[in-house]
Amino acid sequence: MLLQPILNIAEICARQGLRRVVLSPGSRVAHLAIAMVRHPQIETFTITDERSAAFVALGMANQLIQTAILHAESPTWVALACTSGTAVYNYAPAVAEAFYQQIPLLILTADRPPEWIDQQDGQAIHQRDIFGKHCKASFELPADYTHPDAVWHIQRLVNEAINLMKTAPYGPVHINVPIREPFYPEPTEEVSYDKKVKIIQIIDNQAIIPKPIWNELLADWEDADQKLIVLGQDYAQPELLKALQMLYQDFRVPIVGDVIANAHTLPELIRFHDIFLMSSDPAMKQKLQPDLLITCGKSLISKNLKIFLRNHKPRQHWHIQAAGTPADTFQTLTHHIRTEPTYFFGQLYADLDFQTMLERDEEGEENDYNQRWQSLNQKGAKLIYQFKPDDKSLIFNELHIVGELMQALPNDSILHLANSMSVRYANFFGLHQVTNIQVFANRGTSGIDGSTATAVGAAMLESDKIVSLLTGDLAFFYDRNGLWHNYLPANLRIILLNNQSGNIFRMIEGPSRQPELAEYFETYHSLNAQNTAQDFNLQYHIAENLAELSVCLRDFFAPATQAKILEIKTDKKVNAEVFNLLKTEAKKISE
Repeated sequence: MLLQPILNIAEICARQGLRRVVLSPGSRVAHLAIAMVRHPQIETFTITDERSAAFVALGMANQLIQTAILHAESPTWVALACTSGTAVYNYAPAVAEAFYQQIPLLILTADRPPEWIDQQDGQAIHQRDIFGKHCKASFELPADYTHPDAVWHIQRLVNEAINLMKTAPYGPVHINVPIREPFYPEPTEEVSYDKKVKIIQIIDNQAIIPKPIWNELLADWEDADQKLIVLGQDYAQPELLKALQMLYQDFRVPIVGDVIANAHTLPELIRFHDIFLMSSDPAMKQKLQPDLLITCGKSLISKNLKIFLRNHKPRQHWHIQAAGTPADTFQTLTHHIRTEPTYFFGQLYADLDFQTMLERDEEGEENDYNQRWQSLNQKGAKLIYQFKPDDKSLIFNELHIVGELMQALPNDSILHLANSMSVRYANFFGLHQVTNIQVFANRGTSGIDGSTATAVGAAMLESDKIVSLLTGDLAFFYDRNGLWHNYLPANLRIILLNNQSGNIFRMIEGPSRQPELAEYFETYHSLNAQNTAQDFNLQYHIAENLAELSVCLRDFFAPATQAKILEIKTDKKVNAEVFNLLKTEAKKISE
């Protein structure tokens, strides 16, 4: 017999905007699965591997937020549900990623009743608070589903959990659901949902900076000669970019952003900082030191930028973040301004423009500080796009290949970047300002374990756009189960850089000097993706030289009836040598 309070969890989810649920099969989760599958307003997906299922859900949730921002509408949300035992632990990598990347996920885990834990009963482990500090909160439903107070308690807790997930900063929230047998309904049993189920709504408010504090900030702004804006990982936000563009036009404040900042449509964006900040010229970097640093968004890819700001600290560092505790990444934080970046920069521009409208022309006055950043940005662009090794045997290398790929990506598409070298190569090149491409990467924890499944989740919800994944071989083969289900979308394009090892370790000074490099750091393998493509019904293409790559790229991104994978085989030693040559040239950059 189905329990009505379990059915009503699905009703609460639907009424609260959770319209997609990723399920993994199991008996203990049967009540939840049936409740979700049979609800008319919920779309369900079944993915067997819980680790991949969680990353697929993460990719969906991320894409839903981005789509809502672009269409100026309220987002819908995603839930996960699995059976008890070690199945729950397999959610952990994606839960941690969602926590640090601030992606909303509702995690429903079926469980044994509490009296059976530690009694040698199958699939019974300690699930309460299983994700520890890597979720916003963990709720435990009562094992009694019959008493009226228990019914009220269940509905209240489910509402509290969903509302917490939807409250900024977003993140995963866990509900553990103890369920006793029997699990399955009788064949003739009808499933219905209580339309009078309890719903608790949250009404958000916009944080406005008090006038006295705002005046102090404006005074500090005027007092700073060298101002710098740095954008961390974030969604593409047209209104934010509009405010930043106006601020730059009138006040010429340099704006720095990694490729995952989704700010590449800003014409004057400093996007080649990862190249020119490799420079070994201390005088140049000293002149780039800001008096005032303003940041927003989450993590940075560029280690060179992080080291620069830690070594050349500003007098003041303002971080704009509406809720939650900001990270002090550069050890420089002086002000946490609790408001939305779009509001902050829009208000900043409006007030500064009013103060100076009689003193300046429509276009802002140029200044030496901005000119330095822009000049070095141009030198970085020239180096990365014109760099070619003299030795012709080195010409087919990952750096050059990624440069070609970044220019070949179709406009109005989505790019996912796997961690390790894939995301770093992409950040060296960035994207051209006229390309309307959304960029995602699992930089919350920067693990390689779920990048394929995350891209698949995004592609499942964005069927009208090409979704490309740039990945390395270890990340790809580690996450092959991200392709193991019945929803593989035809708009998915996987570009696999296969050097048959963890090539990044050959490029890092520490492991590259060790005699154990090949076996214990790079972990050589002889795998290719042809069998994987055949197993999961992907079109398979392979390139082992520039001519073959050129042929493959002619129609690789064109629409098709099935997903595609392009495997590009390179030599790890060539890749490392070319990368080191690039670093040598970058170190020579000076003002």
